[in-house]
This record gives sequence, structure tokens and C-alpha cells, in this order.
Amino acid sequence: MIDRKWVNLLLATAMFNLGFVIWFSFAPFTGEIANEYGLSVAQLGLVSSAAVIAVPLGRIIIGPLTDRFGAPVTAGFTLVIVGIFSIVSAFAPNYEIFTVSRVIASLAGITFVIGIQHVAQWFEAENLGLAEGIFAGVGNAGAGLGAYFTLPRIFGDGYSDALFASNWRAAFCYTGVLAIVLGIVYFVVGDAAKTEERRQAAKQGVSLQQWLYIATRHGAVVLSAAYIMTFGLEVAMNGWLGTYYREGFGQGDLVIAATFAATFSIAAGLLRPLGGYISDVMARNEKDILPWFEGRYREQWTFATMAFVVLALFGMTAAGLTGNIYIAVFAGFLVGVGCAFSEGAIFAQVPAMFPDNSGTVAGIVGGIGTVGGSVYPLLFAAPFLPNLHMGYAVVALTMIQILALTAWVFQPGIAENATEDGWFVSENPAATSSTVNAPSDD
Repeated sequence: MIDRKWVNLLLATAMFNLGFVIWFSFAPFTGEIANEYGLSVAQLGLVSSAAVIAVPLGRIIIGPLTDRFGAPVTAGFTLVIVGIFSIVSAFAPNYEIFTVSRVIASLAGITFVIGIQHVAQWFEAENLGLAEGIFAGVGNAGAGLGAYFTLPRIFGDGYSDALFASNWRAAFCYTGVLAIVLGIVYFVVGDAAKTEERRQAAKQGVSLQQWLYIATRHGAVVLSAAYIMTFGLEVAMNGWLGTYYREGFGQGDLVIAATFAATFSIAAGLLRPLGGYISDVMARNEKDILPWFEGRYREQWTFATMAFVVLALFGMTAAGLTGNIYIAVFAGFLVGVGCAFSEGAIFAQVPAMFPDNSGTVAGIVGGIGTVGGSVYPLLFAAPFLPNLHMGYAVVALTMIQILALTAWVFQPGIAENATEDGWFVSENPAATSSTVNAPSDD
């Protein structure tokens, strides 16, 4: 008989994969959409940013709700809503209705938090990095294998059928139908947790005061900042690279430009399990690779991968300035590798640090981290830059402050208390509540 943990991991992974296909399905069709609505390159950057607007808040909200109600409920509800509005966008008669419906459909991005919580409810601590990496890695690959690689080939130039004469409208409609079907299956087949004890521990939920306490701990803050510069960057580049390769190098063919962009997405997705697995291995084997953070094994790997992302971004600007698109594609692939390893490392730490509030913390880290997906496209397409290649170096410069914060928190003396010490909120409401409600000795 199949172990139920693998069934639930498969459900979570399928949900997130399809969620990313829908979230980034806008990206490979920017040329056609721009032609229909008369958009400039700068406006495309704004639209790419708008597709992420609802996700940060949505992730923050869905985390505690998933702890409270369980992943099958929140996953089913989310997928059905996303599917409906993806279909609405396919039939949108004007740009205003299209934009609003795509913003709501972009809530597909909150499926990440649901899945992180669900997987954490089924796997033990020593294998969390690998399990979360498989879920998030294969799910992230939906942006590359699905949105960039598959959709342009199924719905290519000149596509038409009985319902649609526009390829992008057909893509949005049929992926929306798939989301509704998967949402129903998830609700019927999924199990919220491996044991009733785990379910009840997560089901307690958090009050606003408890949420504020968790959100301001050193560990939650630094992992959120780290996720801005890794997953936020991934989201930004998933939405931007198709436009970059087309406009920056004059590559007008839809399929070829999308294929180039997919190399980044595939690296950022499929290599993520390896990032989580290495974090697990380092923690189990107590392997020091950075002496500045002695004894903090997961933290060392996370910091090393973050530093690689910054260096790789500078490399991408240098590659773009050569004018050789193949060198630029390879540089983009290296950025994707850095994002994959770093994201896997970060979400190996999240459930390990906060086992009873994994949905809440995943929502905080995932929600705040997604902000980078809204901000970075504006820098990539900034009109004050001399060319489209310089944006990557500008973004890398903004990340140096995050590296400095991470280096401070990851110091052994600070890192060991990173789930208790923090800023602004000093008292843990949960601890106070348990003390008040504890039975007396009388």
C-alpha cells in the first residue's frame, strides 16, 4: 500500500506546479498581449509587477488559515477561485477587466504556502529539507516547463480553435479549467496531517499578537529578507526574461525567446530539492564550510548560496553587455542555480525552526519574499538605465544590505536564539497564555 505521505506530497506538488503555470502564463505571451492592448516595454514591466501584487498579502493570510483549516480545504478553495478568474481573463473584452482578473488569478502563487505547510505536516525533521525541496522545486519548475516551455508550444503563433482565435486566451482558459478540477480532487483526496497530534498542534492557529511575535523574531525576519532576494528575484525573472531576451537581443520568435527564458526557470525549480538536501546533510553531518558561523550548519549553506546569487547577477549584467545571447542565457541559468540552492536552504530552515507554526511562518517568509517579484521588474525595466542589461547589477547592489543583515543574525550567539529574540515585540503571547491556563498545584 502506498504511504499516504507520498500521496499528499504528490497532491501538493501538482497544485504548486499548476499554480506556477497559471501565475506565470502571462509571461510567454507578452508580445501578443502588448500588441492587442498597445503596451510599451515599460508598461509590460508594470503589468509583470501587477501580476504579483496580490500574492504577498495572500500568502500571509493563507498561512494561518492553512494551519487552522488544513491544506485540503485551503488548497481546494484557492484552486477553484484561481481557475474561475483565469477563465474570466480569457474572455475579458477589455484591458481593465483583463488586468483585474489576472491579478486575482495570480493568487495561484499562494499555493506555495499551502504546500509548505502540508508537506511539513507529513515529513519528519531530518528529511524536511529534501521533502520541501521536492515539493517546491518541481512546483517551481511549472514556470519553466509549463509556462515558458509547454504553453508556447501548445498555444503557439497562429493557434485557434472553436472557442478562441487568440493563443493566450486559450491558454488562460484551459489552465483555469485544470485548476478547478485539481482543486476538487485535492479537497476529496488530501489528508491534512500525518497524525492527529500534529493536526491539533497546527489547528490551534495564532492570534494577531502571536502572529506579530513570530513575524518579528530574528529568524523569521532574516529568512524573509533572504527570500526577497532569492524567490522574489525568481518571480521577477520568470516574468521578465522572455521580454528581456526579445527586446535586449532582438529575438522576436515567441518559442525561441520563451525557451531561452525557460532555462532559468528549470534551473531555479528542478535544482531546489538539491539545495534542501544539502542543508539536511550539513545539519546531520555537522559540517562547517564557513568558519564565521561555526556550528550553525544550515545557516552556513544558506549564506553561501545567497552570496552566489549576488555574484551571479553581476555576472548576468557582464554577459548581457557582450551582446551574445547564448552567454546571457548561460549567465541566467547560473542565477537560477543560485536561486534554487538558496530557496531550498531557506525552506529547509523554516519548518525546522518553527515546527508548530510552519504554515504561519511559511506565509510570512513566502509573502514578504514575494515582494521582490513586484519591485525587481521595475528596476529591470527602469527608464533611467542606459540599457536593459544594467538592471541586474542594480538589483545585486540592493541585495548587499540583506547579506549584511543575514551575516549578523547567523552569528552563533545570535542564531541560537533566533526564534526567541527579535524586534519590537518582546513578550510571547503563547507562553503567557499557557502560563495563565496551566493548572495550579493547589
